[in-house]
Amino acid sequence: MNSPDDPASLAELLDRLRTETEGTAHVSVGNVLNAVGERSFGPVALVAGVITLAPLIGDIPGVPTLLGLLVLLTLGQLIFQRHSIWIPAKLACRNIERKKLVKGLDWMEKPARFLDCWTKHRMPWLVTGPGQYIMATLCVLVAAAMPLMEIVPFSANGGGLALTAFGLAIIARDGLLALLAVVSTGATAWLILTNLPW
Repeated sequence: MNSPDDPASLAELLDRLRTETEGTAHVSVGNVLNAVGERSFGPVALVAGVITLAPLIGDIPGVPTLLGLLVLLTLGQLIFQRHSIWIPAKLACRNIERKKLVKGLDWMEKPARFLDCWTKHRMPWLVTGPGQYIMATLCVLVAAAMPLMEIVPFSANGGGLALTAFGLAIIARDGLLALLAVVSTGATAWLILTNLPW
């Protein structure tokens, strides 16, 4: 579920999103998948988490749900080991202004470099082999809850944080970060369940 072409760090992923989307006024979901590699689990989860967390982007109504749908479609198919990923044309064509995307990526630059300094190979059994499929399943559960997160204030940030941590853990082979992602997922689930309006 990972590829040798995967970005090796969060900062590298942000750079790749900038450079691969140059020369266009709007960036589509299809452009993002092409930039990060649609056959890789880590980068797909990571980019969905980063965009959800980024100011000016993740706060736009519907964006967390859209990203959750992207994660569900791609990771769901990767879990079942499909050789090619199918994305509905309507979803692939959904887009945002590149200017907003770049502003959000710029805001993430310092936190990304800080996180990259702290990630390393730890407890790799949690993020490789069967452990990687468990992480993918947890990401799918987070993604499925994204529509609810748009109802409960600040919970989408928790979901974005969990997806970012899961994706980065897979890329960096950092099992400790994967455990922190599991904690973030649990905290977000608690926030949603205790604050639903019904």
